[in-house]
Amino acid sequence: MDVMPQQPPQSPGPSRRAPLDASDFSGASALSALLDPASEDELPPLSLRTTLRRAALGAVAGAVLVTGAVVAVPDDGEKAAPPVPGPVSRALTATAAGSPASLSDLTALIGDRQRWVGTHPSDARSWAVLGTAYVEWARRSADTAYYGRAEQALKRSLDVRRGESGNTEAWVGLAALADARHDFGTAKKWGETVRARQPKQWAVYPALIEAYAGLGDYKSVKTAVERFTALRAGVPALVQTARMYLDRGWREDAQANAQDAADRADTPVQKAECLALLGELAWARGEPEEAVAQYGAALRTDRTHHPSLAGRARALVALGRTDEARRDYRAALARLPRPEYMLELGELYESMGMDDDARGQYAALREALDRDDARGVDNALLRGRFEAGHGDPDAAVGLLDAEWARGHRSAAVADALGWALYRSDEPSAALPYAARAVDTGGQDASYAYHLGVVQKALRDYGPARRNLEKAMRSNPRFSPLDGPAAQESLDGLASPPHAERPAPEPEPPAPPSPQASQASQAPQASRAPASPGAPAAAPEPQPERQKPVPRESEPQQPEAAEPQPRQPEPQRPVPTPQAPGGR
Repeated sequence: MDVMPQQPPQSPGPSRRAPLDASDFSGASALSALLDPASEDELPPLSLRTTLRRAALGAVAGAVLVTGAVVAVPDDGEKAAPPVPGPVSRALTATAAGSPASLSDLTALIGDRQRWVGTHPSDARSWAVLGTAYVEWARRSADTAYYGRAEQALKRSLDVRRGESGNTEAWVGLAALADARHDFGTAKKWGETVRARQPKQWAVYPALIEAYAGLGDYKSVKTAVERFTALRAGVPALVQTARMYLDRGWREDAQANAQDAADRADTPVQKAECLALLGELAWARGEPEEAVAQYGAALRTDRTHHPSLAGRARALVALGRTDEARRDYRAALARLPRPEYMLELGELYESMGMDDDARGQYAALREALDRDDARGVDNALLRGRFEAGHGDPDAAVGLLDAEWARGHRSAAVADALGWALYRSDEPSAALPYAARAVDTGGQDASYAYHLGVVQKALRDYGPARRNLEKAMRSNPRFSPLDGPAAQESLDGLASPPHAERPAPEPEPPAPPSPQASQASQAPQASRAPASPGAPAAAPEPQPERQKPVPRESEPQQPEAAEPQPRQPEPQRPVPTPQAPGGR
């Protein structure tokens, strides 16, 4: 059974190479033995001639291979041959620097490790690097079937040598795998176990940073980024720092670090990653022209960086160039079929009145989410966002409530849960989540829009206007559907609603007649003191002013503290992740 991603034929050019064949990898039988009989039928057949035609052109994600795991020193006492100069050697060099390898070099590295473990099954480190490489391959190709193979390889590594005996490379690989599956609590446990044993193991920090961000622990994100920078300063640390600043809304600091990373990048893959980040920053600032330019530069640098295709499509929509945007979305999905791109394209179709195409795209999205669920990927956040906007808001609330209960409390989850509650006609329950998203999610225009709409529903018109204006200032074309809706909501608040308009000022009183003026002089004189030393008359008692009682229809905006539990319907218990060190 094939287990190796095959390199498909590429378009003519200087980088063209012959496609790989499964028979080139003598380790295939060893990897077949990794699969348990019960799980083997659950995975798709691995001929993958169709699936991996797109996968081999997949885009570079931020995953980092384990430096220690790529040291080809077998544990069975035999001496491994040094890597021959070429793609395997380049992959080892890239991973040793904490940078992503090119796709072709990653393919060669996987093949090299497969051949090795086929004849040296007791080499725990090679099993660890093979499993970690599978994680990166799955992220680049959006083929989640490889997560199962990664898990089997990493467990095989721990069978050969336990983590407590020094095999922390496999633990780092399991942390990266848990992040890729959006199981951030498990990723945190694996990562912190490695950090406790080897605090200077810099390769674990990218996995920890992603786990902390997914859990909404932004203080720990900052600490981990600083530690990573101290241990391994360079382009990867600059990219992590820029993303941290972007998430906190510090756009100038994010821009400075991303530009510095782009200037220092020395490989096409690394350069494209940095340019794509600059495009993302331009998009967040509401500068779609600059975003198109940066994403285009990334694609010219590395034509396999397909996230840049989707990013450019997003910016083209904002510029009204919808034909080009649909072209880029379809090209991205053909090579990197990520569910989030399916949702974006479906919303573009819907905004253009192409309802049949939108329904088809949403159906494909549901199929992709179901397939990922069966492979252990937690897509509750994306599914919740989709159901809240285009399906069943009550189902979205249930999904996102469960995410919150398991500790996934990022700004993205808070925003999605708040929006789902609003769509389920629970604006009061939605308010603290929506406010938390805005307070912890930087300057995201969609978060501000959602909070403004919730506040408007609660007749809290002043804060609603401020947040809707904030969304329009930040990125007025942040969504082909929600951008126009945000402007419409803001226009509805241009003047106070009728019920809230102040009462008209009373007419000024008519001037008194001369007779009334003369008659009023006597009382006024009697109120004057008889002499300078006479005591002043006591003032008339004034009625005591009562403190205004706030109306229930005008709740005050809560602080960004933890939202109070909603006491949802009983949920089934979430299974406890396996503790680090178990098998």
